[in-house]
Amino acid sequence: MKKLHIIFIILLAGISIKAVAQEKSAHNPIIYADVPDESMIRVGDTYYMSSTTMHMSPGVPIMKSKDLVNWQIVSYAYDTLANVDALNLVNGKSSYGRGSWASSLRYHNGTYYVSTFSQTTGKTYIYSTKDIEKGPWKESSFRPSFHDNSLFFDDDGRIYMIYGAGKLHMVELKKDLSGVKEGSDRVLIENASAPAGSNIMLGAEGSQLFKVNGKYYLFNITWPRGGMRTVVIHRADKIAGPYEGKLGLQDKGVAQGGLIDTPDGRWFAYLFQDHGSVGRIPYLVPVKWENGWPVLGVDGKVPEVLPGLPPNKSLIPGIVNSDDFSRSKGEAALPLVWQWNHNPDNKLWSVTQRKGYLRLTTGRVDTSFLMARNTLTQRTIGPVCSGTTSIDVSNMKEGDFAGLALLQKKYGLVGVKFKKGGKSIVMVSAESGKPVEITSIPLNQKTVYLKAECDFRNRTDKAHFFYSLDGKLWKSIGAQLQMQYTIPQFMGYRFGLFNYATQTPGGHVDFDYFHITNHISSEK
Repeated sequence: MKKLHIIFIILLAGISIKAVAQEKSAHNPIIYADVPDESMIRVGDTYYMSSTTMHMSPGVPIMKSKDLVNWQIVSYAYDTLANVDALNLVNGKSSYGRGSWASSLRYHNGTYYVSTFSQTTGKTYIYSTKDIEKGPWKESSFRPSFHDNSLFFDDDGRIYMIYGAGKLHMVELKKDLSGVKEGSDRVLIENASAPAGSNIMLGAEGSQLFKVNGKYYLFNITWPRGGMRTVVIHRADKIAGPYEGKLGLQDKGVAQGGLIDTPDGRWFAYLFQDHGSVGRIPYLVPVKWENGWPVLGVDGKVPEVLPGLPPNKSLIPGIVNSDDFSRSKGEAALPLVWQWNHNPDNKLWSVTQRKGYLRLTTGRVDTSFLMARNTLTQRTIGPVCSGTTSIDVSNMKEGDFAGLALLQKKYGLVGVKFKKGGKSIVMVSAESGKPVEITSIPLNQKTVYLKAECDFRNRTDKAHFFYSLDGKLWKSIGAQLQMQYTIPQFMGYRFGLFNYATQTPGGHVDFDYFHITNHISSEK
């Protein structure tokens, strides 16, 4: 009996030590927020990562980390992609789900480069800078738009792009990056999806090319019909091939990305997973090298715990953050966590016209929330999050609608409508695909407090909306929103601050603050 007691104590001690070790280690997902199509580099002991934000402005966010786990936004490759109707939300056109897609981040001879492409403009873009955190960025662009391209600087000074889906192509670029060398386009791999089988729903895309110990390694994502998103890897002794391929990883739908190493010689694959309405979220997977191939995962699986990497800190303030809109004298900028839905009209927003407030002024008449300009957004984050704001609505004009949004095609809004001579607090749900005003409550004061809460646990993807008249006592309003990730917008839900006119432009509202937390009221 005494021996059993000792064994029991030893087992408990072992479990306790293991639990402590896990608490001191990183966990997947690395970022529980919409950061898809990552491309990553290491320069010395610092990691940089680019991602996709499509129709948002500024675009192609650049994130920085010292440990591969905890990241902060430090820059954007561009302020606006192009001055066209679809990106400006004018003449009934939009660029939802388009804009700029998967980027490729590179460092070569003291210069940082990031390439991307756009269906909206039909162009390929390459941005370059000597200072990735402060810029400025130089733009080169040319036609056509090379799908999911991987920019690659080879050791002999030649510059290439791999692009395509299913059938992958390679082109050689001019030295000044102004376009493609004539006659250089060639088929690199006829059927890059083949290692995942013959019944393919999504042809291999998302190319990312690496050179390790003299060999070329090409990462792609593919999707077998009836299966899950899958990593396929090809390797060759020469950049032009021939390439041999194998299945790289097939677990939890974690796929699309590439390779990164640490200063002490460890290797990881950075990938992402479709995770419901919060969006596409990044994962790290350990890599071992066997027989000249990178072997992904632990026994072919994506681990939850990543021993040897430090614990995940909150995504606040590195990826999202609160803002009280107070600025130093002469400062009129927005923190990098903010992005506009499409290109903003910069004449119609300000953080200086009223000290300590964000002012959104209407400049035209709009018929819908999704087509209104100057909605200011931040990502939602998992597993739960809450966004809160306070608005002074005393300078609205009749027909105006302003408030707090959860932005996607099936959006939810809580805000103030001014109609028929009076103001009301309303909740609007587009869960059905069309906006429906669920609740309307008369408002007889100039300031109102609004809140939206998101629950992404176990992919339940539910949101609730609240209002308060004093900022202390909160009341639920409207109906629960069943959030849904939809392809037309191709982006996780975002908090948004909005104001638009339906009758007469020129009114304005003042947002006192936006507060984001990683808690919701149902947890308390």
